Amino acid sequence: MSKSSSQELTHLLLAWRQGENEALNRLIPVIYEELRRIAHSYIRGERKDHTLQTTALVNEAYLRLLDCSRVNWQNRAHFLAVSAQLMRRILIDYARSRGYQKRVGAMERITLQESQIVSEGRDPDLLELDDALRALAAVDARKCQVVELRFFGGLTAEETAEVLGVSPDTVQRDWRLARPWLAREMKKQAREK
Repeated sequence: MSKSSSQELTHLLLAWRQGENEALNRLIPVIYEELRRIAHSYIRGERKDHTLQTTALVNEAYLRLLDCSRVNWQNRAHFLAVSAQLMRRILIDYARSRGYQKRVGAMERITLQESQIVSEGRDPDLLELDDALRALAAVDARKCQVVELRFFGGLTAEETAEVLGVSPDTVQRDWRLARPWLAREMKKQAREK
């Protein structure tokens, strides 16, 4: 997103927060495109037989964002962080509703493309990843946010840095440290089950 588009989104979010109805009308197409970008980057990394489509993910996130009208929007970065969290919740809810739990049968695997958290060719299950992220949040909330924004939000290191108010180098460092930590946590969880 260009700097002017980013500023426009921030301006519209602030105007909407202040009750300007026209701002919401102008905000809808901007929000929708931003959500499509985020969702597309996630769905592109899914397995081929995945049944949740980009449009369905975007529509669900969009509806949930409209319910967030009381959110005290700060800027585009805040919007991206909330959007990433919403998409994570939607995807986890979807995985649970589809019965992708171990007690039901074979696990469906998701791929994390550039965001490979688990090495050695093993693609983590979304529910396992969610459990590991919860454990990581208890140890280091920022590293959890970095993974959430990069994986669920589809943000670049620079965008993630903007959202979190840190440098891109810090994001890269957190990313490098979080991935093996999550891999170990997921292996530990698998052994305990």
